[in-house]
Amino acid sequence: MNTGSTGTEDVRARRVRAQLLDRSGNGGAVGVVRHLLAVQAQDPGAFPLALRARMSGLTAWELTATREAGAVVRCWGPRGTLHLIAADDLDWLYPLVKPAPAGSLRRLRQLGVDTDTDRAVSVTESALAGQGPLTKPELGGRLTEAGLPAQGQAIVHLAMLSAGSGKVVLGPERDGKATYVHAGDWLGSPVPTDVPDRETAMRKLVVRYRRAHDPAGPPDLAAWSGLPLREVERAWREAPDSAEEDPRSQPGREPVVRLVPGFDEYLLGWRSREHAVPAPYRALIHPGGGVIRSALLLDGRAAGTWRTRRTAGRIDITVEPFEPLPKAVLPALAAETEDIGVFLGLDTRLTVME
Repeated sequence: MNTGSTGTEDVRARRVRAQLLDRSGNGGAVGVVRHLLAVQAQDPGAFPLALRARMSGLTAWELTATREAGAVVRCWGPRGTLHLIAADDLDWLYPLVKPAPAGSLRRLRQLGVDTDTDRAVSVTESALAGQGPLTKPELGGRLTEAGLPAQGQAIVHLAMLSAGSGKVVLGPERDGKATYVHAGDWLGSPVPTDVPDRETAMRKLVVRYRRAHDPAGPPDLAAWSGLPLREVERAWREAPDSAEEDPRSQPGREPVVRLVPGFDEYLLGWRSREHAVPAPYRALIHPGGGVIRSALLLDGRAAGTWRTRRTAGRIDITVEPFEPLPKAVLPALAAETEDIGVFLGLDTRLTVME
């Protein structure tokens, strides 16, 4: 779909709903992840808040329990970046977006680790088998014991090689640090790395992506997934059109006020971000170097940034608006702040900068 003929406000309204930022979804955390298809999860402190922004009443404890049950899985996904994916989507989605070995092998050689994919997978799988989630240093120690010494990012790239073969996923964080786990131990079997019918899987990808990103077009899906544009365009033509009815704004409704974290899907899910961030303020949300800052959204339009500071039993939330905020949104902003506190199990204090 060409969004150029659609007004920017309508595009925002539709994408807010498609992204569940109006909290119109159901099915709990698993349902939200499944609807969004894959949730950017490179920052372990950010992606839980992305889910919180899309559903009422979620707590960090409940999300952790969902992950420990294996219902949603943190793994390398679109564009070789860490994402959350619903476990029941792995069989068809993961083979399309699994990490390719070439980049990790090249980086390992640069880091002085001489290996090939087969050896890396075999040693890493053996190091993790039966161990439960291991932190990076713990996995590095076991790799060294097995004759494949690795430190720092070399450990991550060895895990990525095994992930590309379906043998490794990430477990819940421990003290804020990533953990790696044998996929067979964690999920009951390795993650599938091939699909019987790639064309069918691609058409399913198109349908599911549209549902979470409408309005969108093939270049958006190609940018989001990292898949070749030509393959995406072919699947787009062949897939059934399942876009939902346009949820245009209704007079008198309450504004949708959300505090979304850095790297939120709403800020990353399309080739262009112009629907979300006004041109004069783009450098404040996207300062460069791959950084995507936390944003205050008013009806899907970035109206400021926000940051947090934790103290004993409390989280201080500071919002820096780009322009003075309408008084009508302040109660909703206060409610968002309180909801973050409920999610984290902390008292909150909101400061809105002048």
